[in-house]
Amino acid sequence: MVAANREMAVYCFDTLVAHYNSDDAPPAAFDEGQHPLFVTWKKVVNGGEPRLRGCIGTLEARYLVNGFRDYALTSALRDRRFPPIQAKELPTLECTVSILTNYETANNYLDWEVGTHGLIIEFTDPNNNVRRSATYLPEVAAHEGWTKEEAIDSLMRKAGYSGHITESLRKSIQVTRYQSTLFTLTYSDYVSYVRATRGAAPAINGVKPGNH
Repeated sequence: MVAANREMAVYCFDTLVAHYNSDDAPPAAFDEGQHPLFVTWKKVVNGGEPRLRGCIGTLEARYLVNGFRDYALTSALRDRRFPPIQAKELPTLECTVSILTNYETANNYLDWEVGTHGLIIEFTDPNNNVRRSATYLPEVAAHEGWTKEEAIDSLMRKAGYSGHITESLRKSIQVTRYQSTLFTLTYSDYVSYVRATRGAAPAINGVKPGNH
């Protein structure tokens, strides 16, 4: 099984740096393979709790190199919840890469464990018959301190449902649970890695060298 690793997170930083420099990223230093994956960017300000800055991925298997390249940029620049990440924000960023595994159909909306499983929910909106779906990665419910029911209700809102949430509606949800491996890399660790493996820190348009 392929597990998320440092080189994947480095490649995501490389891809974003190359975007700001209008350049090509160095070749990926990890093995190819096809897996569902996510890229999450968080921002750390004044030593506080990391704040979500972008998170997009795919629940379908993708070739890892192309997948991480695409989603590193999509999550940084096109997550509709946030303005695009600017080059000057790079020194405050951390990147988490996730590879999803062990997809299973849950017996009901409570048939999963907080902190172990990510969720994909699918249901029909009773107000307009629209099929709705959404996902949370395994770490989300635990980080938010939610119960299983709170996580499911939040996912229904994420899916775009704005009506009343009833127990019968919860019971109608199809839940797929999955697990993931992840690796988190801060920008300063990225700079140290690049310096050690390539002999110089990355130069970035729009970022003063002193900010590294």
